[in-house]
Amino acid sequence: MDGTSVFWWVAAAVVVAATLAVAVVLAVRLVRARRLLGDSGIPMSRKVLFWGALLYLVSPADLLPDPVLLDDIGILLAALRSLKQAGARADAREPGGTG
Repeated sequence: MDGTSVFWWVAAAVVVAATLAVAVVLAVRLVRARRLLGDSGIPMSRKVLFWGALLYLVSPADLLPDPVLLDDIGILLAALRSLKQAGARADAREPGGTG
């Protein structure tokens, strides 16, 4: 192997490791946000989006091949934002809410 091919293999490994790390962090945040699922003020559509995102993460069917986790990251990020926004709105509507 020459120096150029080694560089590209290392660069590819770094990109894959970075996207995997981001996906794992987002998945952990989604799991921590699961407490919002019991909140009656959260719409059912947001709760379904949460479970759908986790299912998509572990599903073998992806929009992009598995070494490229950009689609997984995007879906996890959208589900997390959606759930957090719905939780903030529910807290704001409650008289004793924290928002």
